[in-house]
Amino acid sequence: MDTSSHRVYMDHAGTTSMDKRVLDVMEPYFVQIFGNGSSIHSVGQEARRAGDDSREKIAQILGSRPREVIFTSGGTESDNTAIKGVSHALRSTGNHIITSSIEHHAVLHTCQHLEDNGFEVTYLPVDAHGSISSKELSENIRDTTILVSIMLANNEIGTIQPISEISKIVKNEAKKQNRTIVMHTDAVQAAGMIAFDVNNLGVDMLSLSAHKFHGPKGMGILYCRRGVPCDPQLLGGTQERGRRAGTENIPGIVGTAEALSIAHNDREKVATECARLRDILIDGIRNSIPNVHLNGHPTQRLPNNVHFSFERVEGEPILLALDMAGICASSGSACSSGSLEPSHVVLATGQSAELARGTLRLTLGKENTDVDVDRVAVLPEIVSNLREMPTLV
Repeated sequence: MDTSSHRVYMDHAGTTSMDKRVLDVMEPYFVQIFGNGSSIHSVGQEARRAGDDSREKIAQILGSRPREVIFTSGGTESDNTAIKGVSHALRSTGNHIITSSIEHHAVLHTCQHLEDNGFEVTYLPVDAHGSISSKELSENIRDTTILVSIMLANNEIGTIQPISEISKIVKNEAKKQNRTIVMHTDAVQAAGMIAFDVNNLGVDMLSLSAHKFHGPKGMGILYCRRGVPCDPQLLGGTQERGRRAGTENIPGIVGTAEALSIAHNDREKVATECARLRDILIDGIRNSIPNVHLNGHPTQRLPNNVHFSFERVEGEPILLALDMAGICASSGSACSSGSLEPSHVVLATGQSAELARGTLRLTLGKENTDVDVDRVAVLPEIVSNLREMPTLV
Protein backbone atom coordinates (compact mmCIF):
# COMPACT_ATOMS: atom_id res chain seq x y z
CA MET A 1 0.00 0.00 0.00
CA ASP A 2 1.40 3.41 -0.99
CA THR A 3 1.10 5.70 2.03
CA SER A 4 3.42 8.47 0.84
CA SER A 5 0.49 10.65 -0.27
CA HIS A 6 -0.88 10.74 3.27
CA ARG A 7 1.85 10.30 5.81
CA VAL A 8 0.62 10.64 9.39
CA TYR A 9 3.02 12.57 11.60
CA MET A 10 2.69 11.84 15.33
CA ASP A 11 6.12 12.83 16.62
CA HIS A 12 5.50 16.45 17.58
CA ALA A 13 7.46 16.03 20.82
CA GLY A 14 10.48 15.32 18.60
CA THR A 15 10.01 18.34 16.37
CA THR A 16 7.32 20.25 14.50
CA SER A 17 6.97 21.63 11.01
CA MET A 18 7.57 25.35 10.65
CA ASP A 19 4.35 27.31 10.39
CA LYS A 20 4.14 29.06 6.99
CA ARG A 21 3.33 32.33 8.78
CA VAL A 22 6.62 32.02 10.68
CA LEU A 23 8.58 31.46 7.48
CA ASP A 24 6.91 34.50 5.92
CA VAL A 25 7.94 36.90 8.70
CA MET A 26 11.50 35.53 8.73
CA GLU A 27 12.17 35.84 5.00
CA PRO A 28 12.88 39.61 4.79
CA TYR A 29 15.59 39.32 7.45
CA PHE A 30 17.63 36.90 5.36
CA VAL A 31 17.92 39.11 2.30
CA GLN A 32 16.48 42.61 2.67
CA ILE A 33 16.97 43.54 6.35
CA PHE A 34 20.19 41.58 6.74
CA GLY A 35 22.18 43.88 9.03
CA ASN A 36 24.12 42.92 12.13
CA GLY A 37 21.96 43.97 15.07
CA SER A 38 25.03 45.24 16.92
CA SER A 39 26.04 47.67 14.15
CA ILE A 40 25.30 51.37 14.60
CA HIS A 41 24.43 52.11 10.96
CA SER A 42 20.84 52.23 9.74
CA VAL A 43 20.83 48.73 8.24
CA GLY A 44 22.02 47.24 11.51
CA GLN A 45 19.65 49.32 13.60
CA GLU A 46 16.69 48.22 11.50
CA ALA A 47 17.58 44.63 12.29
CA ARG A 48 18.08 45.50 15.96
CA ARG A 49 14.59 47.00 16.17
CA ALA A 50 13.14 43.77 14.83
CA GLY A 51 15.01 41.85 17.52
CA ASP A 52 13.87 44.24 20.25
CA ASP A 53 10.25 44.03 19.09
CA SER A 54 10.46 40.23 19.14
CA ARG A 55 11.93 40.25 22.64
CA GLU A 56 9.05 42.46 23.79
CA LYS A 57 6.49 40.12 22.21
CA ILE A 58 7.98 37.09 23.97
CA ALA A 59 8.19 38.91 27.31
CA GLN A 60 4.49 39.72 27.18
CA ILE A 61 3.68 36.04 26.68
CA LEU A 62 6.01 34.90 29.48
CA GLY A 63 4.87 37.62 31.87
CA SER A 64 8.44 38.89 32.14
CA ARG A 65 10.48 41.97 31.37
CA PRO A 66 12.06 42.11 27.89
CA ARG A 67 15.53 42.30 29.46
CA GLU A 68 14.90 38.94 31.11
CA VAL A 69 14.61 37.17 27.73
CA ILE A 70 17.83 35.63 26.37
CA PHE A 71 17.97 34.08 22.90
CA THR A 72 19.95 30.84 22.56
CA SER A 73 20.50 28.09 19.99
CA GLY A 74 17.82 25.83 21.52
CA GLY A 75 16.58 24.06 24.61
CA THR A 76 19.88 22.27 25.20
CA GLU A 77 21.84 25.50 25.36
CA SER A 78 19.18 27.12 27.53
CA ASP A 79 19.33 24.23 30.01
CA ASN A 80 23.12 24.19 29.99
CA THR A 81 23.37 27.94 30.49
CA ALA A 82 20.90 27.94 33.37
CA ILE A 83 22.48 25.03 35.25
CA LYS A 84 26.17 25.72 34.65
CA GLY A 85 25.77 29.49 34.78
CA VAL A 86 24.00 29.51 38.15
CA SER A 87 26.21 26.79 39.64
CA HIS A 88 29.42 28.65 38.85
CA ALA A 89 27.98 32.01 39.88
CA LEU A 90 26.91 30.67 43.28
CA ARG A 91 29.85 28.31 43.87
CA SER A 92 31.04 30.39 46.82
CA THR A 93 27.71 29.90 48.64
CA GLY A 94 27.14 26.20 48.03
CA ASN A 95 27.67 23.26 45.69
CA HIS A 96 24.42 21.26 45.89
CA ILE A 97 21.92 20.88 43.03
CA ILE A 98 18.55 19.14 43.06
CA THR A 99 16.95 17.72 39.92
CA SER A 100 14.79 14.70 39.06
CA SER A 101 15.66 11.29 37.68
CA ILE A 102 13.49 11.81 34.58
CA GLU A 103 14.91 15.07 33.24
CA HIS A 104 15.99 15.49 29.63
CA HIS A 105 19.61 14.56 29.02
CA ALA A 106 20.40 18.24 28.47
CA VAL A 107 19.84 18.59 32.22
CA LEU A 108 21.09 15.20 33.42
CA HIS A 109 24.35 15.24 31.46
CA THR A 110 25.04 18.80 32.57
CA CYS A 111 24.51 17.83 36.20
CA GLN A 112 26.76 14.81 35.77
CA HIS A 113 29.44 17.07 34.29
CA LEU A 114 29.18 19.33 37.32
CA GLU A 115 29.48 16.32 39.63
CA ASP A 116 32.82 15.60 37.96
CA ASN A 117 33.84 19.11 38.91
CA GLY A 118 33.08 19.07 42.62
CA PHE A 119 29.34 19.70 42.75
CA GLU A 120 26.88 17.41 44.53
CA VAL A 121 23.62 16.48 42.81
CA THR A 122 20.48 14.88 44.25
CA TYR A 123 18.37 13.08 41.62
CA LEU A 124 14.87 12.87 43.07
CA PRO A 125 13.00 9.62 42.35
CA VAL A 126 9.52 9.56 40.83
CA ASP A 127 6.46 7.40 41.45
CA ALA A 128 4.90 5.00 38.96
CA HIS A 129 3.29 7.93 37.15
CA GLY A 130 6.52 9.90 36.83
CA SER A 131 5.59 12.46 39.52
CA ILE A 132 8.06 13.74 42.08
CA SER A 133 7.15 14.14 45.74
CA SER A 134 7.08 17.73 46.98
CA LYS A 135 7.74 16.42 50.48
CA GLU A 136 10.82 14.55 49.30
CA LEU A 137 12.02 17.68 47.49
CA SER A 138 11.66 19.73 50.66
CA GLU A 139 13.54 17.13 52.72
CA ASN A 140 16.48 17.20 50.32
CA ILE A 141 17.11 20.95 50.37
CA ARG A 142 20.34 21.60 52.28
CA ASP A 143 22.16 24.66 53.53
CA THR A 144 24.45 24.20 50.51
CA THR A 145 21.67 23.94 47.89
CA ILE A 146 22.02 26.60 45.20
CA LEU A 147 19.82 25.32 42.36
CA VAL A 148 16.68 23.25 41.81
CA SER A 149 15.90 22.20 38.22
CA ILE A 150 12.65 20.30 37.63
CA MET A 151 11.02 20.02 34.20
CA LEU A 152 7.49 21.33 33.74
CA ALA A 153 6.36 18.46 31.51
CA ASN A 154 8.23 15.29 30.64
CA ASN A 155 9.23 14.90 27.00
CA GLU A 156 8.70 11.13 26.96
CA ILE A 157 5.76 10.17 29.16
CA GLY A 158 4.08 13.59 29.31
CA THR A 159 3.72 13.89 33.08
CA ILE A 160 3.23 17.48 34.28
CA GLN A 161 4.94 18.43 37.53
CA PRO A 162 3.41 20.88 40.06
CA ILE A 163 6.03 23.55 39.41
CA SER A 164 4.15 26.34 41.20
CA GLU A 165 4.04 24.26 44.37
CA ILE A 166 7.68 23.24 43.97
CA SER A 167 8.76 26.86 43.47
CA LYS A 168 6.99 27.91 46.68
CA ILE A 169 8.80 25.21 48.63
CA VAL A 170 12.16 26.30 47.21
CA LYS A 171 11.55 30.00 47.86
CA ASN A 172 10.27 29.41 51.40
CA GLU A 173 13.34 27.36 52.21
CA ALA A 174 15.63 29.99 50.69
CA LYS A 175 13.93 32.67 52.78
CA LYS A 176 14.34 30.61 55.96
CA GLN A 177 18.03 30.15 55.22
CA ASN A 178 18.42 33.77 54.10
CA ARG A 179 20.26 32.68 50.97
CA THR A 180 19.74 32.31 47.23
CA ILE A 181 18.33 29.10 45.77
CA VAL A 182 17.53 29.44 42.07
CA MET A 183 14.48 27.63 40.63
CA HIS A 184 14.78 26.52 36.99
CA THR A 185 12.31 24.60 34.85
CA ASP A 186 12.76 22.98 31.45
CA ALA A 187 9.46 23.94 29.77
CA VAL A 188 10.45 22.85 26.27
CA GLN A 189 7.42 20.55 25.85
CA ALA A 190 4.94 23.01 27.36
CA ALA A 191 4.71 25.73 24.71
CA GLY A 192 1.41 25.62 22.89
CA MET A 193 0.06 22.90 25.18
CA ILE A 194 -0.06 24.26 28.75
CA ALA A 195 0.24 27.72 30.32
CA PHE A 196 3.70 28.76 31.52
CA ASP A 197 3.54 32.32 32.82
CA VAL A 198 6.77 32.66 34.80
CA ASN A 199 5.12 34.53 37.67
CA ASN A 200 2.36 31.96 38.12
CA LEU A 201 4.99 29.23 38.01
CA GLY A 202 7.20 31.14 40.42
CA VAL A 203 10.39 30.21 38.58
CA ASP A 204 13.62 32.18 38.25
CA MET A 205 14.65 30.59 34.97
CA LEU A 206 12.76 28.78 32.17
CA SER A 207 13.93 27.06 28.98
CA LEU A 208 12.11 26.87 25.64
CA SER A 209 13.00 25.58 22.16
CA ALA A 210 11.42 27.10 19.05
CA HIS A 211 11.25 23.95 16.93
CA LYS A 212 8.87 22.39 19.47
CA PHE A 213 6.19 25.01 18.69
CA HIS A 214 6.42 25.30 14.90
CA GLY A 215 9.32 27.75 14.95
CA PRO A 216 12.81 27.56 13.44
CA LYS A 217 15.31 24.91 14.48
CA GLY A 218 18.43 26.23 16.14
CA MET A 219 16.59 28.83 18.24
CA GLY A 220 15.80 28.76 21.95
CA ILE A 221 14.75 31.05 24.77
CA LEU A 222 16.09 31.30 28.30
CA TYR A 223 14.06 33.39 30.71
CA CYS A 224 16.32 34.65 33.51
CA ARG A 225 14.67 36.71 36.23
CA ARG A 226 16.33 40.04 36.96
CA GLY A 227 19.00 39.72 39.64
CA VAL A 228 19.51 35.96 39.28
CA PRO A 229 23.26 35.25 39.27
CA CYS A 230 24.24 33.39 36.10
CA ASP A 231 27.69 33.32 34.52
CA PRO A 232 27.61 33.52 30.69
CA GLN A 233 28.65 30.35 28.90
CA LEU A 234 29.55 31.98 25.58
CA LEU A 235 32.10 34.80 25.71
CA GLY A 236 33.35 37.19 23.06
CA GLY A 237 30.80 39.96 22.72
CA THR A 238 28.25 42.12 24.50
CA GLN A 239 25.15 40.65 22.83
CA GLU A 240 22.19 39.73 25.05
CA ARG A 241 23.45 42.31 27.57
CA GLY A 242 26.67 40.35 27.99
CA ARG A 243 24.89 37.13 28.89
CA ARG A 244 25.35 35.28 25.59
CA ALA A 245 27.98 36.41 23.08
CA GLY A 246 27.52 35.98 19.33
CA THR A 247 25.94 37.80 16.43
CA GLU A 248 22.17 37.89 16.87
CA ASN A 249 20.24 35.53 14.61
CA ILE A 250 17.63 38.13 13.69
CA PRO A 251 15.63 35.90 11.28
CA GLY A 252 15.54 33.19 13.95
CA ILE A 253 14.59 35.65 16.69
CA VAL A 254 11.75 37.11 14.62
CA GLY A 255 10.53 33.62 13.72
CA THR A 256 10.71 32.41 17.30
CA ALA A 257 8.61 35.33 18.52
CA GLU A 258 6.01 34.80 15.81
CA ALA A 259 5.82 31.06 16.44
CA LEU A 260 5.44 31.54 20.20
CA SER A 261 2.75 34.17 19.64
CA ILE A 262 0.77 31.83 17.40
CA ALA A 263 1.19 28.94 19.84
CA HIS A 264 0.09 31.14 22.73
CA ASN A 265 -2.97 32.51 20.95
CA ASP A 266 -4.08 29.10 19.68
CA ARG A 267 -3.18 27.11 22.78
CA GLU A 268 -6.62 26.47 24.25
CA LYS A 269 -8.12 25.39 20.93
CA VAL A 270 -5.17 23.20 19.92
CA ALA A 271 -4.71 21.65 23.37
CA THR A 272 -8.40 20.81 23.65
CA GLU A 273 -8.45 19.09 20.26
CA CYS A 274 -5.18 17.24 20.94
CA ALA A 275 -6.53 16.02 24.29
CA ARG A 276 -9.65 14.70 22.57
CA LEU A 277 -7.58 12.78 20.00
CA ARG A 278 -5.15 11.65 22.73
CA ASP A 279 -7.95 10.07 24.73
CA ILE A 280 -9.30 8.30 21.66
CA LEU A 281 -5.85 6.84 21.02
CA ILE A 282 -5.35 5.78 24.62
CA ASP A 283 -8.74 4.09 24.85
CA GLY A 284 -8.32 2.45 21.45
CA ILE A 285 -4.91 0.98 22.25
CA ARG A 286 -5.98 -0.21 25.68
CA ASN A 287 -9.11 -1.88 24.33
CA SER A 288 -7.53 -3.53 21.30
CA ILE A 289 -4.11 -4.70 22.53
CA PRO A 290 -3.64 -6.93 25.57
CA ASN A 291 -0.76 -6.56 28.02
CA VAL A 292 -0.05 -2.87 27.50
CA HIS A 293 0.85 -0.26 30.10
CA LEU A 294 0.08 3.46 29.83
CA ASN A 295 3.09 5.45 30.97
CA GLY A 296 2.81 8.86 32.61
CA HIS A 297 0.17 10.37 34.84
CA PRO A 298 -3.41 9.41 33.83
CA THR A 299 -4.70 13.01 34.13
CA GLN A 300 -1.78 15.36 34.85
CA ARG A 301 -0.21 14.81 31.44
CA LEU A 302 0.38 16.81 28.28
CA PRO A 303 -2.74 17.09 26.10
CA ASN A 304 -0.91 15.63 23.11
CA ASN A 305 1.06 12.79 24.72
CA VAL A 306 0.37 9.04 24.38
CA HIS A 307 3.05 6.69 25.71
CA PHE A 308 2.69 2.93 26.11
CA SER A 309 4.89 -0.03 27.03
CA PHE A 310 4.08 -3.33 25.32
CA GLU A 311 4.88 -6.68 26.86
CA ARG A 312 6.85 -9.22 24.81
CA VAL A 313 7.80 -6.85 22.00
CA GLU A 314 10.47 -4.20 21.47
CA GLY A 315 9.76 -0.64 20.44
CA GLU A 316 12.03 -0.41 17.40
CA PRO A 317 10.24 -3.00 15.23
CA ILE A 318 6.92 -1.36 16.13
CA LEU A 319 8.27 1.98 14.89
CA LEU A 320 9.59 0.44 11.68
CA ALA A 321 6.28 -1.27 10.96
CA LEU A 322 4.34 1.92 11.68
CA ASP A 323 6.65 3.86 9.35
CA MET A 324 6.03 1.32 6.59
CA ALA A 325 2.31 1.95 7.20
CA GLY A 326 2.89 5.69 6.79
CA ILE A 327 2.84 6.65 10.47
CA CYS A 328 5.73 8.57 12.03
CA ALA A 329 6.13 7.92 15.75
CA SER A 330 8.94 7.41 18.26
CA SER A 331 9.83 5.45 21.36
CA GLY A 332 10.98 8.43 23.38
CA SER A 333 13.40 11.34 23.22
CA ALA A 334 14.83 12.01 19.76
CA CYS A 335 18.10 12.92 21.51
CA SER A 336 18.43 9.27 22.58
CA SER A 337 17.50 7.64 19.26
CA GLY A 338 20.00 5.01 18.21
CA SER A 339 20.68 4.01 21.80
CA LEU A 340 20.01 0.37 22.68
CA GLU A 341 19.55 1.26 26.32
CA PRO A 342 16.00 1.32 27.73
CA SER A 343 14.56 4.73 28.50
CA HIS A 344 15.85 6.16 31.79
CA VAL A 345 12.45 7.82 32.22
CA VAL A 346 10.47 4.58 31.99
CA LEU A 347 12.97 2.76 34.20
CA ALA A 348 12.61 5.50 36.82
CA THR A 349 8.87 4.76 37.04
CA GLY A 350 9.66 1.23 38.19
CA GLN A 351 9.27 -0.75 34.98
CA SER A 352 11.64 -3.58 34.11
CA ALA A 353 14.35 -3.06 31.50
CA GLU A 354 12.56 -5.52 29.21
CA LEU A 355 9.28 -3.60 29.38
CA ALA A 356 11.08 -0.28 29.06
CA ARG A 357 12.45 -1.42 25.69
CA GLY A 358 8.95 -2.01 24.35
CA THR A 359 7.74 1.59 24.29
CA LEU A 360 5.83 3.69 21.81
CA ARG A 361 5.28 7.45 21.96
CA LEU A 362 2.61 9.12 19.84
CA THR A 363 2.59 12.91 20.17
CA LEU A 364 -0.11 14.90 18.44
CA GLY A 365 -0.07 18.35 16.88
CA LYS A 366 -2.41 20.93 15.44
CA GLU A 367 -2.42 19.25 12.00
CA ASN A 368 -3.65 15.87 13.26
CA THR A 369 -7.24 14.78 12.64
CA ASP A 370 -9.61 11.92 13.40
CA VAL A 371 -8.55 10.37 10.09
CA ASP A 372 -4.96 10.25 11.34
CA VAL A 373 -6.06 8.59 14.57
CA ASP A 374 -8.05 6.02 12.59
CA ARG A 375 -4.86 5.10 10.72
CA VAL A 376 -3.30 3.95 14.00
CA ALA A 377 -5.80 1.07 13.89
CA VAL A 378 -2.97 -0.89 12.20
CA LEU A 379 -1.14 -1.03 15.54
CA PRO A 380 -2.93 -4.08 17.07
CA GLU A 381 -2.05 -6.21 14.05
CA ILE A 382 1.55 -4.98 14.14
CA VAL A 383 1.96 -5.86 17.81
CA SER A 384 0.23 -9.23 17.38
CA ASN A 385 2.46 -10.18 14.45
CA LEU A 386 5.61 -9.18 16.31
CA ARG A 387 4.60 -11.16 19.37
CA GLU A 388 4.07 -14.25 17.25
CA MET A 389 7.52 -14.05 15.67
CA PRO A 390 9.98 -16.63 17.04
CA THR A 391 12.69 -15.22 19.28
CA LEU A 392 16.34 -16.12 18.85
CA VAL A 393 17.90 -17.90 21.80
